[in-house]
Amino acid sequence: MILGKTNSIFSLVSDCFRTLRGTASKVSVNNFLKETGPHFLLKAAKNNKKTLNIEALISKTALDTIRIESETLRALEASINNDFCRCVQTIFESGARVVLTGIGKSALVGQKIVATLNSTGSNASFMHAADAIHGDLGMLKSGDVVVCLSKSGETPEIKVLAPLVKNLGNLLVAVVSNPDSYLAKQSDFVLLTPIEKEAEPNNLAPTASTTAQMALGDALATSLLALRGFTPQDFAQYHPGGSLGKQLYLRIGDIYPLNEQPAVTEDATLATVILEITSKRLGATVVLGIDNRIAGIITDGDLRRMLERSLNIESVRASDIMTVNPRSVTPGTLAVEAFRMMRAHSITQLVVVDETGLYKGFVHLHDLIREGLI
Repeated sequence: MILGKTNSIFSLVSDCFRTLRGTASKVSVNNFLKETGPHFLLKAAKNNKKTLNIEALISKTALDTIRIESETLRALEASINNDFCRCVQTIFESGARVVLTGIGKSALVGQKIVATLNSTGSNASFMHAADAIHGDLGMLKSGDVVVCLSKSGETPEIKVLAPLVKNLGNLLVAVVSNPDSYLAKQSDFVLLTPIEKEAEPNNLAPTASTTAQMALGDALATSLLALRGFTPQDFAQYHPGGSLGKQLYLRIGDIYPLNEQPAVTEDATLATVILEITSKRLGATVVLGIDNRIAGIITDGDLRRMLERSLNIESVRASDIMTVNPRSVTPGTLAVEAFRMMRAHSITQLVVVDETGLYKGFVHLHDLIREGLI
């Protein structure tokens, strides 16, 4: 009767049975049920229901978190107002260092904002609010703009720090959720991060509030970046390491000198061509014509296609199988642009020439892989 009503449980038992069959091939599902009795089925059903409840709880909590934080960010759009614009403009025109401060999770957000500001050309430092009132306030210099992150604006350390910053003559910017807070009233600029509720089910742990702080910090950094006219080349200066930096500064002139310079003349025999391609290990060779100008290129693919054409191998010369007008780059070309050319034309090497068209060498796809561009 239980089996008739609970197909899902029977399926569960069948799965267990199939696992057991590896060691007990003569056991049947019916015998398994007869020996274990209905208690096994009831327990399996209870565990299965518990698993489903757990999955439902996880999904609901995760989706609620994303929904609440998304709504928080949409509400944050209202904070990009005249006060925000005047604050950004004041920082930009003063050329001041931006000092982020906060306590708890807000302090961690502040450190991330500092990293973003520095990486996009704005001078920034971090000062922990608790340490500031125990000596670190000495790091402030005349003209520094202090940006204080606090959800409530009423944290004891913040309430001690705010008037001290003002007494030193520094500009104070509050990133706060409560416009009537002590911090907001002490500040020269108030950048609101309106929070209806935290994304955490108990409405206690900083979640939506720190998301809003992070987003507003990014908005501040990117606005300063735009005013400064920050370019990809500027970005490369601050990010020389890793593939990101290399995409912005690594040029063909930094790569090709390490390679051989395979070359043959137009009347070179097939044997000479093959030896040149093989010995220089770049999968190709240029063919030089009059005045050592590039007449064409021969790749290992050209050699295979030649064999398919059933030519008289003994009489074949380089000029017979070369491809004229090969794809080329100059030493000043960005390596990432060379990769895009290779991908667009389905080739693995490019000829390197100077501004006058003279042959300089080769750059191969493997060179770009080695540099971490791919």
